[in-house]
Amino acid sequence: MLHFRKLAAAAAVVALSFAGTAGAQTVLRSSDTHPDGYPTVEAVKYFGELIKERTSGRYSVEVYHSAQLGQEADTIEQVRTGVIDLNRVSMGPWNGLIPETTIPSLPYIFRSVEHARKVMNGPIGDEILAAFEPHGVVGLAFYDGGARSFYNSKKAITSIDDLKGMKFRVMQSDIFVDMVAALGASATPMPYGEVYTGIETGVIDGAENNFPSYDTAKHAEVAKFFSLDEHLIVPEVLVMSKVRWDQLSPEDQTIFRQAAKDSVQKQYELWDAQVAKSRETVEAGGSKINELDKQAFIDAMKPVYDKHVTDPKLQDLVKRIQETQ
Repeated sequence: MLHFRKLAAAAAVVALSFAGTAGAQTVLRSSDTHPDGYPTVEAVKYFGELIKERTSGRYSVEVYHSAQLGQEADTIEQVRTGVIDLNRVSMGPWNGLIPETTIPSLPYIFRSVEHARKVMNGPIGDEILAAFEPHGVVGLAFYDGGARSFYNSKKAITSIDDLKGMKFRVMQSDIFVDMVAALGASATPMPYGEVYTGIETGVIDGAENNFPSYDTAKHAEVAKFFSLDEHLIVPEVLVMSKVRWDQLSPEDQTIFRQAAKDSVQKQYELWDAQVAKSRETVEAGGSKINELDKQAFIDAMKPVYDKHVTDPKLQDLVKRIQETQ
């Protein structure tokens, strides 16, 4: 509680400064845990360029990549209090706070990356973005977080039986923990920055993520087996502190929303190129990538849905996503 009060006090000081300089250029700080050059980092930079252009230089965005402002759980608290202005965060860490975010975080909720993009950039996506605002942040846009699969240092995973007894790092999300348990493995919630050492030292056998993360975080160096089960296609979300948002004029709010939407296609282009490049890089480095039959994995997810989708409103959201063609 004391830590939260300190953050709130700091936010109040920054807010006074922000309000006093809005006539000149105001530099907004944006956080990302990924390294410089990563598609989400570059997409937010592009968003910042659009903001600067469309506000005639009154606003600009400085992206603090590589977790310079903290890991995702820490930055969520900071953006809610206004200490950080903008934040690109994975969906999982929001699950305990915003029920609607659990739905795109469900295993196999999306049939493909293309299905996920269509849903998250349509009316359903806008509905989920709107759910952020009561929690101190304004949801601006969803980026593609790619298809996540298991990788490990021990063996190729070709069936659910291969997962039994193995330990995998997951994000701090009950859904992710329950998903791994439903497959017969053990989940270890752990900050992203600790995964490499965790695999290297044997604390965990592996993790689950997409090709770009597997590559850029160097996890391919210590976990050579990548199995394409594609259990999750979890979007990334760009949010803005409501403290900051409320200080924008209605005209500028429109500019910010549109710039965020316009940055999505840029992120998709960068993402698709990075996926192809990262897959090529890790294969050249000796990673063994294998296909598998996903149906048994999909069938094993029923207990996860039964546990986490009990609210009729959320059940309807699942139904509408699954019906989207």
